[in-house]
Amino acid sequence: MMNQTDPRDTSPVSLRHELSHVVIPLLKGVLYQEENPALWQTLLNLQADVRDYMAVLGLELMLDEAEGYAYMRSRPADNEDDGKTSPRLVARRQLSYPVSLLLALLRKKLAESDAGGGDTRLILSRDDVVELIRIFLPAGSNDARLIDQVDATLNKIADLGFIRRLRGEKHMIEVRRIIKAFVDAQWLADFDHRLDDYRKLIGQQKEEQDD
Repeated sequence: MMNQTDPRDTSPVSLRHELSHVVIPLLKGVLYQEENPALWQTLLNLQADVRDYMAVLGLELMLDEAEGYAYMRSRPADNEDDGKTSPRLVARRQLSYPVSLLLALLRKKLAESDAGGGDTRLILSRDDVVELIRIFLPAGSNDARLIDQVDATLNKIADLGFIRRLRGEKHMIEVRRIIKAFVDAQWLADFDHRLDDYRKLIGQQKEEQDD
């Protein structure tokens, strides 16, 4: 009697090919289930192999099956306390104040939307975003300049992968749920305190501009 074989090719050559097919997109950015269901399923099937492969590069796989996204981040260095650090394949990014503020506001808006039990997708217009920002600016701020600043900040956040612009609707955005991984619940718990700091910073910037 012939033994039954697994229909999936698990040879080393096939495995390397599948790993490359998954790893390369992850090194380029965030992988979303909704955008590529087939690749997402391959990632789930090879999850352990991907983690082992990435560990050699000093990276770890961050995968959220419930939210449907995955990305790579640098693993904490064991010898950081000794002042010795390994080279980073994924560089840390220093976010500007406007980007940090808007990320915080969008994350809070997403939390409010989830708490309300509404649509799992958070869609906002540019006008919605302008109103989120407006309360942190001095009364009488130039609207045209504010809109330009919001557009520039949204472009940077889109480049980071936290939002995407809706096709055919240039002034509409969707807040990507991966923002929850970068602005966590503990961060939100201190949100009001952080906003007070933001308001003080804005006041200082305004005073410097007036001098």
